[in-house]
Order: sequence, then structure tokens, then C-alpha cells
Amino acid sequence: MRELLFLSQRIPFPPDKGDKIRSFHILEHLSRNWRVRLGCFVDDLADWRHVPALERLCVEVRAVPLDRRRARLRGMTGLLDGRPLTLPWFHDSGLARWAAETARTADAAFVYSSAMAQYVMGPARPRRLVLDLVDVDSDKWRLYAEHRRGPSRWVHARESRRLLAFERAAAAQADAVVLVSKPEADLFRKLAPEVAGKVSGIANGIDAARFSPGDYPNPYPEPGPWIVFTGAMDYWPNIDAVGWFAREALPLIGPAARFAVVGANPPPEVRALNALVPGRVADMRPWLAHAALAVAPLRVARGIQNKVLEAMAMALPVVCTPQALEGIEAGEVELAADAPSFAAAVLRLLAAPDEARALGEAARQRVLADHAWPSRLARIEALLSPD
Repeated sequence: MRELLFLSQRIPFPPDKGDKIRSFHILEHLSRNWRVRLGCFVDDLADWRHVPALERLCVEVRAVPLDRRRARLRGMTGLLDGRPLTLPWFHDSGLARWAAETARTADAAFVYSSAMAQYVMGPARPRRLVLDLVDVDSDKWRLYAEHRRGPSRWVHARESRRLLAFERAAAAQADAVVLVSKPEADLFRKLAPEVAGKVSGIANGIDAARFSPGDYPNPYPEPGPWIVFTGAMDYWPNIDAVGWFAREALPLIGPAARFAVVGANPPPEVRALNALVPGRVADMRPWLAHAALAVAPLRVARGIQNKVLEAMAMALPVVCTPQALEGIEAGEVELAADAPSFAAAVLRLLAAPDEARALGEAARQRVLADHAWPSRLARIEALLSPD
């Protein structure tokens, strides 16, 4: 059986948040035909208990702790030597030595995220290299800069420029470059035209058997109807989204519904919103199953929003911004670009339960037809084994 080096910036288990969902499904699929040696960071103490699950899929797991405070200090060294801050943030000398040794004997490497490409460039490059950038992270930093002021605006703009230069250099050394959607792939081709021929978009799938309507216990403490937002709440675009919705759209909805923000690590500004904020939950499905509708009011979004696919798979009507729908070709959602239209869409669906139910059922059928994992995973396998 062939040997594969698999690098991921975060432990790819459990598949309960955006980047982990994609990385886990890819890893699980590749482990069927490859002897996988996994190198990854663990930035949440609760995730260490999941290492044994990965050891059952891989012949070796090199999991390295990532202390966010130390990583932030390490990242600042990039200001001194000209590197993007992302690289020292995700650098570990022990992991670098292990990755270089593993790459020398591996038949191929699959690298998940631009931050991990630093471990397989130059002399450490394996025989075949597939780089999954997922999103164009450099452009995400550009968008962050547009929403910031003062020194942080300068830092984010600098990171955008420096990280794009690194992404282009890494892509030049890769045999194939993958992004999570056609729009992301098109954007990277525009930003890095010299590697356009290597770039393809391979979208996320959804486990529609797991995320399906069913009989779930009601987790809500009070009668609804409930509007739900799901997602990791230590991620700035999610924080910005729920803050904007609570401040701008929710007052226009009034007492017609209650708002719940469900996701791990909510900061104080999220807990202070006019919303139910339970924090980390063991299972997101009951929160979706007993909601009247889901909202995805993201103003900054990259790639594919798994929260949208999961709600659609649960046959839940979704109201979202155009940004949150990027990469998902579906007319079975309600689009709203500003607070008044967002509120109007929510109120209309709440007032017309039959219409809302039909929209949710159509959304699930769209997911079943267009977002199955097997076809996407087969394309990644083909990139690793072109012959």
C-alpha cells in the first residue's frame, strides 16, 4: 500500500466545524487506499481525547500542541523578517523535521491549508504534492482589513500581501492546487495566473444521512419559534455576523421569534447579545431540527459555509446573505443583502409555515442531488494518483 503524508493545520477530528469537516472526510477516504502519516496541530485541549480515533485511521499521528498565546507571539516575528505572520504562527521545529523525514519516503503528500505548505517546500518536497488551500486566505485578510481601523487594518493588509506571495510560491511547487469552490478557484487563478492550469475547485459534501430530519429531543428552554445560527463562535466572521443580525435585523423582527447562537467558544460580546447562547453543544442537529429557520447573515465569508449545507440537509429553511451562499448553487434558500430585507424574509417564512416547509424540503433534495461526498473525494484521489 502506498505511503501518504497528510498535513493539517488543525486536528481533523471530530468533524464538527468547517475546516475539520472537510479535512476529516478527505482523510477518512484516503486512509482506505493509503498508509497515512498525519501531522497536525491541536489548539483545543478537549481535542486531545480524539487522537486515538485518528490513530485507527492512520499508521502514524504526529499531533503537536498549539498554544494560542505563544503562537501569537511567534507570529509577531514575521514583522521582523518579512514573512506572513501565519507561517511562524503554525511553525514547529519538531514537526518540520518529522515532515521532512516522512516526505522523503512518502509516495505523495496532501497538504491542507496554506499554513502547512511551509513543511513540504524546497528540499522537503515529496514526489507528488497536492495542496488544498481550501479558501484564498490572503484575500480573507484583505476583507478583514476593510472592516478594521488603526494598526490592525495595516497588519491585516500586510498579511494579505505577504500571504498571497507565499500562496503563489507554494502553488508553484505543487502538482495540483485545490480550493473549496469554483468561485474560490477562479479568484486564485486571477491572483496567481502563472499556476492557473493546476487549480481546480472541489466543493465540500454533506453527510445527508447524519444531517436528516428526525425525532430529536428539543434543546430549547422556552417555546419558539426560534431562529438559529450555528458555527464556531471564536471565528471573527461568525462573531461579526451574529452581532450585525442582532443589532440590525432582530429589532425589525420584534417578538415574532427568538434568536439562538449555537457554537463553541462564544466571546463576551456574543454572550451579551439579545440571544440564547448555549456555547459548545454535543450535537447540533437537535438545535436545527427544532428551529423554525436558520440564518447565515455573514458579511465576510470564504469558500462554502457548512452551516448552510447542514441546515439545508435538515430540511430547514435558510435565510442568508449572498456572501454566505458563495460556492453553493442553490435557489432553495432566501437571499437577503441588508437588514430590512433579512427581517422581511424571516417574517414572511414565519407567517407562512407551509411555504417554509416546502422551501426546507426542496433544500434537502438539492443537497441530496448535488452535495454527496463520494464524487468529490474521488477527484482528490485522482489528483494524488494521476497515472
